[in-house]
Amino acid sequence: MLWFIRRGCFGETRAPPVFGKENVPMKKSWLLPVTVLLALSLAACNSPAPAPAPAPVNPVIRLSTTTSVNDSGLLPYLQPAFEAKTGYRLEITSGGSGAAIKLGETGDADCLLVHSAAAEEEFVANGFGLKRIPFMYNYFVIAGPVFDPLALADCATASLALQKIAQSKTVEFVSRGDDSGTHNAEKKIWQGLGIEPTGQSWYISAGAGMGACLNQANERLAYILTDKATFLAMAEKLDLAILLEQSEEMKNTYSLIAVNPAKHSSINSAGAEAFIIWMQSEEAKTLIAEYGKAQYSEALFYNL
Repeated sequence: MLWFIRRGCFGETRAPPVFGKENVPMKKSWLLPVTVLLALSLAACNSPAPAPAPAPVNPVIRLSTTTSVNDSGLLPYLQPAFEAKTGYRLEITSGGSGAAIKLGETGDADCLLVHSAAAEEEFVANGFGLKRIPFMYNYFVIAGPVFDPLALADCATASLALQKIAQSKTVEFVSRGDDSGTHNAEKKIWQGLGIEPTGQSWYISAGAGMGACLNQANERLAYILTDKATFLAMAEKLDLAILLEQSEEMKNTYSLIAVNPAKHSSINSAGAEAFIIWMQSEEAKTLIAEYGKAQYSEALFYNL
């Protein structure tokens, strides 16, 4: 290599660098930190992923829940996050709230996730449940044919809409008819109107889950009271539209209840408590608040 003598700003002569023993400490001074940083980077790259949560002594939680949290996709969406965080495994049975609560009474469930306030309060009052914990809500809506033959979209309340159906007798109404939270909400409106629809030619009592009832209403071009989350999850396959929503009488509150171990020795109390605590955690609240936004441009459930 060829070196040239350079002149500094003030005319002094600067000699080319000499690589001798006196320069070795300077070279080591920058080599050492670089070597350390390289070693740390390699160690970070090779470090193992965080270990999954250890399995609890009794890892299976029997969760009895309403169909809407399953049919809407919410529970399958939350389940992997809960299981990864806690090491528990959910064994889920879904049905109407009445059927779900019955499993708690017989000791065939450790925890309930339901939405029928009066039935929940009775369950706890009778000693089968430890405490009713409301934690989220959405809304029931009235859906029907897009052309809306009875103009229910013009009604201010669900009571006026159902009254219009009963008075018309020309368009069918599909009811869950299964003692679910949705069915109980519907029955409460009929009772407030002083109308008994059962047995009427236009009133179809399906005795089925929300998804099956929506399909039946779609086939019959009938009206139906449904939770909004399940409707939106199925909307692409339906020729139905939401006609009435978000009135206070249509608010749909979901609760968690741990089954009382004093009633049944088989109850996994620790598992039920872990699930209830996690469902109220910031992690779960964030997941619930975001669910549905990407696909439907709105949340399907709201935290209390």
